[in-house]
Amino acid sequence: MHFSWQTVAAQVLILVATWIFGSWLLSPLRRIPGPTLASFSRLWHIIHIFRGDQNTVLDELHEKYGSFVRVAPNEVSVSHPEAIKKILLAPLHKSNFYKAMALPDYRFQTPMSTTDPHEKNERSRHFAAGYKMSNVLQNEGAIDSTIRLFLNRLDNFAESGKAFDLDKYFTFLAFDIVGEMMFSKQFGFLREDKDIGNSIRNGPALSLFVSVMAYTRWLHVTVLANPFVTWLGILPMGHIYNTAVKALDDRKGNQDSRFDATAHWFRAVEKNPDRVSELDVYAQTTGAVGAGSDTISCALQAFVYYMLRHPNAWQRARDEIDEAIKTHGICQDPVVTFADTLKLPFLQACIKEAMRVFAPVPMGLPRVVPEGGLDIGDQHFTKGTIVSINSWVLHRDKEIWGPDAHEFNPDRWLKDNSSHLDNFFMPWGWGYNSCPGQHLAKIELSKVTATLVRDYNVRQADPNQEWQWKAYFTMVPHSWPCHVERRN
Repeated sequence: MHFSWQTVAAQVLILVATWIFGSWLLSPLRRIPGPTLASFSRLWHIIHIFRGDQNTVLDELHEKYGSFVRVAPNEVSVSHPEAIKKILLAPLHKSNFYKAMALPDYRFQTPMSTTDPHEKNERSRHFAAGYKMSNVLQNEGAIDSTIRLFLNRLDNFAESGKAFDLDKYFTFLAFDIVGEMMFSKQFGFLREDKDIGNSIRNGPALSLFVSVMAYTRWLHVTVLANPFVTWLGILPMGHIYNTAVKALDDRKGNQDSRFDATAHWFRAVEKNPDRVSELDVYAQTTGAVGAGSDTISCALQAFVYYMLRHPNAWQRARDEIDEAIKTHGICQDPVVTFADTLKLPFLQACIKEAMRVFAPVPMGLPRVVPEGGLDIGDQHFTKGTIVSINSWVLHRDKEIWGPDAHEFNPDRWLKDNSSHLDNFFMPWGWGYNSCPGQHLAKIELSKVTATLVRDYNVRQADPNQEWQWKAYFTMVPHSWPCHVERRN
């Protein structure tokens, strides 16, 4: 019997269509509302990642459908008061999405890329000392020196009166502080006033690349995330890897270095060579450089952008600092100390509110439902289902934050009954996979914003121009040039 290629192709198409339709018909998630394409394929989500609007689209879907939205054949986005407790605070396995966090290739495993909670905690234990609040504060002077260099750049623009891209300089600052804290040496972005090694220019591409390739791991590893492509250095993660490796290699030969984060990590290698290796340190370094720069730059930008657009917020924060100087004699150092910033409740409320309305990470945090299933609200999810929480969505849930959930309102954190809101505030994640660098982030955010508000007036070149951004793995805001003036 003779079969034409057209007949074979038609039969294959029928089989595929039957398989897809059967999977949809028999899926226990068929009851969960969401885009039709999402019930068949991850393609719906990937399309919106490429568009850079996955956060707002998902937020709109939750507004339409409620606490549960199906975003892929086997994944449900959850925005529910019980979500953090039952998904992130429980010891659930992370989904395979996280395996793409091994940068630049599969050899470089980190706590972030490890999906088993027990194994992840074991990996994290060896790196924890480098992130401890007390150890970070020992290097506060090095942070100050970097911030002063940033302020010098602002002074140059204040003297010239020229508009400039504040977002770029926040990213320079964030990179250089990571360099100081990890390698006892700034990368040099602020000093040289340029993007060294294209690390920053390639940041958005890396953010997009990771967020898409995380869902096609087999293709990712086979074609891209392998030692040969790493050696070629032709992809975005190759640039960030090269930047981190060069800094780490220089650090190993630096006899004058402080006891920085990498010193703690190499000590872990010496103490436990059978459990942690030098390769693990290189992997952790690459991940920390990327994570510690983009997210902090985004948070600093959000603070300034929303403060400028909220009536009197900048002046209120400044009045609070002026009063602290007058009444308590604090906040007078050239760079405000972290201890002093903790005595500025309105400023701290503004920082939190900026990170609430503009969460730096717009991706969902996916976990796998364990044996026995999982009940959230009135829904039961069977074993193997992926349930995820998106900080952008949860931070704008009106059931939690009230009818003004989409508005920047720092005063929500200062009310007598506001303490419960901390239970739903998740810019650092929650549970065993929460951000290890959050202490450095809080110190950096507090010191930079307090000093900036105290000493500078900032305004957009065009006050009516809304900024632009893309929602990839991290938020990538851009195109909002500013003027600065030094306060007399």
